[in-house]
Amino acid sequence: MSAALFPRTPPLADADPAQSRQRILDYFHRTFDRYEQLFEVLTCDEAYFEKPIALRHPLIFYFGHTATFFINKLLLAGLLKERINPRFESMFAVGVDEMSWDDLNEANYDWPTVAAVKAYRDRVRVAVDAIIRNAPLTLPIDWENPWWVIVMGIEHERIHLETSSVLIRQHRLDYVRPHPAWVPCGVSGAQPDNQLVDIPAGDVRGGKAVADASYGWDNEYGEHHAAVRAFKAARYLVSNGEFLPFVEAGGYEDDSLWLEEGKAWKQFARAHHPTFWRLEPEGWQLRLLTQVVDMPWDWPVETNFHEASAFCRWKARTSDAAVRLPSEDEWHRLLAVSGLGELPDAAPAAANIHLDHWASSCPVNTFAHGPLFDVVGNVWQWTETPIHPFDGFRVHPIYDDFTTPTFDERHNLIKGGSWISCGNEARHAARYAFRRHFFQHAGFRYVVGEPLAARPLSQYETDRLVSEYAEFHYGDEYFGVGNFPRAVAELAIAAMAGRPAHKALDLGCATGRASFELARHFDKVTGVDFSARFIGVGVQLATQGSLRYTLVDEGELVSYRERRLSELGLEAVRDKVDFVQGDACNLKAIHADYDLIVAANLIDRLRSPCKLLETIHTRIRPGGLLVITSPYTWLEEHTARTEWIGGFKQDGENFTTLDGLKEILGKHFRLLGEPQAVPFVIRETCRKFQHTLAEATIWERADRG
Repeated sequence: MSAALFPRTPPLADADPAQSRQRILDYFHRTFDRYEQLFEVLTCDEAYFEKPIALRHPLIFYFGHTATFFINKLLLAGLLKERINPRFESMFAVGVDEMSWDDLNEANYDWPTVAAVKAYRDRVRVAVDAIIRNAPLTLPIDWENPWWVIVMGIEHERIHLETSSVLIRQHRLDYVRPHPAWVPCGVSGAQPDNQLVDIPAGDVRGGKAVADASYGWDNEYGEHHAAVRAFKAARYLVSNGEFLPFVEAGGYEDDSLWLEEGKAWKQFARAHHPTFWRLEPEGWQLRLLTQVVDMPWDWPVETNFHEASAFCRWKARTSDAAVRLPSEDEWHRLLAVSGLGELPDAAPAAANIHLDHWASSCPVNTFAHGPLFDVVGNVWQWTETPIHPFDGFRVHPIYDDFTTPTFDERHNLIKGGSWISCGNEARHAARYAFRRHFFQHAGFRYVVGEPLAARPLSQYETDRLVSEYAEFHYGDEYFGVGNFPRAVAELAIAAMAGRPAHKALDLGCATGRASFELARHFDKVTGVDFSARFIGVGVQLATQGSLRYTLVDEGELVSYRERRLSELGLEAVRDKVDFVQGDACNLKAIHADYDLIVAANLIDRLRSPCKLLETIHTRIRPGGLLVITSPYTWLEEHTARTEWIGGFKQDGENFTTLDGLKEILGKHFRLLGEPQAVPFVIRETCRKFQHTLAEATIWERADRG
C-alpha cells in the first residue's frame, strides 16, 4: 500500500502471521497518529474544556476516551493484566453520544490537564504496541480470537476520528486553526441540475458471514433478504444550491413540512437553515473543519435527518412526485447499479472517502459511479430506515452496547460514508445509525418511488439473557418463590430501622427492579451495572414506564411480554431512580456518601471482588449499611481462582465465602444478625428453570474513618 494512503481495514485471514502482525501494528500506529493529529487543529488548552455543543462532553473526554477503550477492552480480553490509570479508565470510559442514561452534569468530572491525557495516551500506545508485537497470534482472527479486540480498538478510534471532527467543526472559530494535514477541497462552481435515474427492481441480500475476512461490528452479521421494487433516484446528492430554494421558500418556518419530532427539534434549535451555513452581509458562507469559506453551491448540503425529510416533503409538494429518502435496501440497489467494489488497497479511491483526497466535501459532480454520483463518499446519506437487527443478530460480549441501545426506532441508518470515513466505516456492509437530530458529515439523496412497506418494530427486547433477567425482575413468580429483587430490597429497608434514608446504591443492578423497590424508601437511588444491555431496561422503564420483551418457550417458539411499573406499584418512584453504566471494581469517585449499598448476586461474578470489598466502606456513610447476597457460585470463567474470597481449603480446613467476607469487611463493618437464605427462580424456557438459594448478609459500617 502507498505510504501516503491512510491504511485500509486489514484482512484478518492472512496465511502469514508475521505479515498480519506487522499490518495490524502499522494500522494501530497510523490510526493513533492520525487521531492525535486531528486535535492539533485546536489553538489552546481551553478549547479542550469548553463544550462545542451542550449534548456532548468537551473534547478532552474524546481525546482520552479512545485510549481508555483500548485498556478496558484488552483487560476483558485477557491481553492486558493491569490497568494503567484506573481513574482515567473510569472517567473516560463511557461517552454521551447516544447513551441517554449518562450523567451530563460536568460538576461530576474533574477533568485532567491536556498534558496528563497526552502522557496517558503515550503509555497506552506503548502497552498496545507491546501486545501486538508479542501476544500469541493464530489466524484467522475471528470473534473468538482475542486479537479481534485489538482491531476493535483501532476501528473504534477511527469512528471517533470522524465524530470528533464533527464536534470540532461546531467549535468556536477562534479555538481552531488551519493545519497542513487537514486541507479542504478548493474547487467549487455552479451546482449541476439534478435529474432522476431509473433504478430497476432487484433483490438485496445482506448480513455479513461469520467467516468474512474483514472486521465488522455486531449489527453487520446475520441474514437479510429483500425484494426491492423499481424506483427513481437523484443522480447527485442534494447540493447546497439545490437546498437553497427550500430555505428561501420558508421551509424551516412551514411546520406542515415537519413531523412532530422534527418540529420539536427545529423549535428547540431555533433552526432557520443548515447548521453549518452562515449568513453574513456579503452572503452565505459555509463552516468547514477549521475555517469559513464562501458558500460552495455545488458541494453537498449537510443536514440532520429532520431537515432532509422536510426537504423531501417540500420537493414532493412542489414537483407533484412521491419524493422521499431511500431505504437501506434501496441504497444497496444504488450500490449494485453503480458497479462499485470495495476500496482499493494501493490506490486512491474513486470517491471522496477515507481521507484519500480532501479534509472536506467536494462538488457533487466530481465522482461518477455508473449513472450516479457519490453513491459512496463525500457525505453520509440519511435513509428512512431505523436501524434494526438482521436475523441471527448477536452481540459481541466484549462490546455489548455498540448497537443494542440504538434498536429503539429513534436511530436512522446512514450509508455510504463521508470524506473522513475510514476503515470499517468505508466498507459497504457498514451499518451506522444516529439519532435523527444529530449531525455528522451527512447529507442526502432523494428518490421517487412507492411508499415503503411498514417494517416490524425492533422495540421488543430480543436479547435472550436480557429478556430472562427482565422476566426475573418484573415478570411472573414461579413455583411459589417470591420476586427476588423485591425481597432483597424489603430485607434492606427493614434493616435500615430508623437510619437516614437519603441515598442508596444498587450495585450490579442488572435490569433494575431492586433500584425501583428501594426508591419506595429512599430519596434517591442509583443503579449501576457493567452491562449497557441491562441498564437499558431500567432506563426504558424509568423514562417510559413500560417494557416489552420476548421469552423463549421452546426451540424457535417465543412468547411476548409487556410489563408496566404502574402494575407493580412503582410508577410514583420513577423520578427517584437513575441508572449509570459502571465497573464495580473501578467506580467513579462520585459514587460515595450512601446510606445503603446493595450488592445482589454480584461478588462471585467480579474479576476481583477484593478490589470492591476492600474499599467499599469509603462509599458508605458511618452507620450506613451494606447488603450482600450471593449463591457463592465461584467460576473461573468469571473470577480467577486466585481472586476467590472463599469456597476453598485453607490450611486443610474449609474456608467459606462468609469467612472471607468477615475477614475483609471486618476491618470496617460489623455483621448484623445471622445470614439469611433468599431463594430465587430464573426462567430459561417454559419448561426449564433455575432454582437457587442466595445467602444474604447485612453489614453496618462501624468505623469513623
